[in-house]
Formats: sequence, C-alpha cells, structure tokens
Amino acid sequence: MPRKLYPYTTLAVLTGLSILNYIDRNMLLGLQPLVQKEFKINDAQTGLLTSAFFFCYMIAAPLLGWMGDRFSRKNIVLIGIAVWSGFTLLTWLVRDYNQLLFRHTIVGIGEASYATIAPSLVADLFPVERRGRMLSIFYLGLPLGSALGILLGGPLGEHYGWRVPFMMAGIPGFALALIFWLLPEPERGRTETLAVSPERSTFVGLFRNGAFITACLGMAMYTFAVGGLQVWIPTFLHRVRGMSVSRAAITFGLIAAVNGIVATILGGWIGDRMLKRHDGGYYRFSGMTMFAAVPLMIAAVYVTGPLMLPSIFFAVFALLIGTGPSNAAVVNSVNAGIRSTALAVNTFVIHALGDAFSPTLIGWVSDRTSLQTSFWSAFVAAGLSGWLFWYGARYAPKLKPTANETGSSG
Repeated sequence: MPRKLYPYTTLAVLTGLSILNYIDRNMLLGLQPLVQKEFKINDAQTGLLTSAFFFCYMIAAPLLGWMGDRFSRKNIVLIGIAVWSGFTLLTWLVRDYNQLLFRHTIVGIGEASYATIAPSLVADLFPVERRGRMLSIFYLGLPLGSALGILLGGPLGEHYGWRVPFMMAGIPGFALALIFWLLPEPERGRTETLAVSPERSTFVGLFRNGAFITACLGMAMYTFAVGGLQVWIPTFLHRVRGMSVSRAAITFGLIAAVNGIVATILGGWIGDRMLKRHDGGYYRFSGMTMFAAVPLMIAAVYVTGPLMLPSIFFAVFALLIGTGPSNAAVVNSVNAGIRSTALAVNTFVIHALGDAFSPTLIGWVSDRTSLQTSFWSAFVAAGLSGWLFWYGARYAPKLKPTANETGSSG
C-alpha cells in the first residue's frame, strides 16, 4: 500500500469498527420499551442493563490498556472485536432478563479492548497539529454509531422482534476485522513531537498530570450527561411525548446521526484552529460547548409544541461538537509509551463517574418522581464538565514543536 494512503486507510477501517462498536452497544436503547414489555421489568432494571455493561467495560479497561503498551495492539483489538461481535450475534438465544444482562456485560469486555487501544493507533498515524480533526473522524463512531443503533433498532425491533437487530449488527464486525488484520500496525510514537516528562510518561505521573486529570474529570461529567440522555430520551419521547416506539427511535436517531457527522467534524476543525492560537485550545473549546449545552438540554426536556424537536436538535449539537477536541486533549496529555494505559485509566474514570451509573440513577429517580425530573442530574453534570475543561486549559501541554523536534504525517 502507498505510504501516503496507509494512515487514511487504517483510519477509515478503525472508524468503521468504531461505528459498529457503538451500534452494537446502543441497539438496546431504541428497543427498551419492547424489552420492558416482554420481561416485565421497571426503569431501574432497564437502566441496570446499560450500567452493567459499563461496569464490566471499565473494570476490563485497565488490564487491556496495560497490555496495549506492552504487546501487539492489533492482536488485542482483533480479539476484542471477535468477543463483542460474537456475543451480539448470540442475543437471539436470550430468553429472560438475566441472560440479557449477562450478554450485555460480556460485550463490554470486547468493546473495552477497542476503546482503550484504537485511539493510540490513530495518534501514531497523524501529527499533533492534526489529531483533533483525525480523532473527530474516528470518534464519529460515538454519535453516528449510537444514532444508527437506535435508528435501526426501534423500527426493526417493532416489525421483526427486538432480537433481530442484534443479529444483524454482529456480522459486519467480523468482515472489518479481517481487513484490519491485513493492515500493518503503526510504529508506536512515530508522530510524537512533544517533550518527555515524568508526568506525561509514567503511570504514577498520571496522578500529578493536571492536563490529564482535568480532561478525564471533564469527560466523566460529559459522559454522565450524554450517557444518561442517550439511554432515556427515546423512552421519554415515547412515554411523555406520546410517540410510537419506531417514531421515537427514528426521530432521536436522525437527530443524533446528523449531529454526529456535522457537529463532530466541525468541532475537530474548530478545535485544531484554536490549538494554533492557544495550547489550551482543546480544553477551552470543550468547556464553552458544555456551558452552551446546559440551557439547551433543559429546553429539550421541557419545551413542547413546534419548538420541541429543534430544542433537542441543538442540545445534541452542543453536546457532540466537543467530542474530538476533548478526546484529543486526553491523547495529547501523555506520551506515546504510556498512551494505552492512560486511555484505559481515562476509560475507567469516565465510566465509573459517568454513564456506568447515570442510566440507573435516572431510572431510579424516574420511578419515584418523573422522567423529566430525573434528567436534572444530567444538566448539573454538563455544567461541571464545562467548568473542568475551562479550568484545565491552564495545564495544557506545550504543543508547538521546537526546532529540534520533527513530526510526520505518514
């Protein structure tokens, strides 16, 4: 393969796998009313399905990240794909709530291997000054895959049964895994131009690294808000706004899909532009977008009539536009030799403090008050995220290379 095409081909395959990752993970969200009806479970039990996935996901992440800094990253990713795609296919065997809960937790192990290692591969393909844009492309998987999972899951589940969408989602993962197996693994640290320091290069140093800590905590609060809303907005549209299961899934899925492409790509471009002017550009941009998201999220839940859907649309836009810059902030806060470990710690933190329990918490509050009231925890988390990112800009590493430092775009 020509040298210039290799980074982009690898990025395309990794992005495709990322999209499938989130499709498999979020297929359940558009199907929750159907699952609740069959298994006769309440909102707290339904939220536990997502929470259990993330508990398993975040517990597996540290070990997988440690392995990613010491062994072949490609082989670990390939095994992970086989696990998550295989158990997604096996959903057709599920016959009760406990079996579905077990299936969802095992998928978390497979997906943890991908989330902790794949971003480090992307970082090794492109230089620092282009990582915001390239990671935005990679992280299209989060909003676009999540949207497609909801968008496809609801209508297919309503017409053919809720197990069928899972079966259809599992097969493509094996095909893309074969293509990824044929591509060479990028050399670790091949595009690094940043200075080495104990804070950026050792595990112990991570806990003294202000850039890493603030980015992790900011992402944790972001994940709490996005994860909670993502799980419950389709159900909210069905239960509170009176939409059918299909219409609720299609409506929210389309909103998330459009913003997943437009907002995420635009955010990566703006973040890279801000980085040229200020070393904390990724942090400041992420903070500003989260501050803007709070009033829009409140409007999305409380506004009715013709302004309801535009409110939801712009709330999702504000939440997703900072996806690339916030993740790039984490990636750039450490050096290549410890990046998989750092991403594993980040994965553990953002889910332990974020969406590992926000769906269950929102469901628990909903059972005792109302679904609208339960969303206030997400509003508060979004505001905290904005403050953490804005504060973290002061710790951002110096990203401009010196005269003796060189980088390569592949």
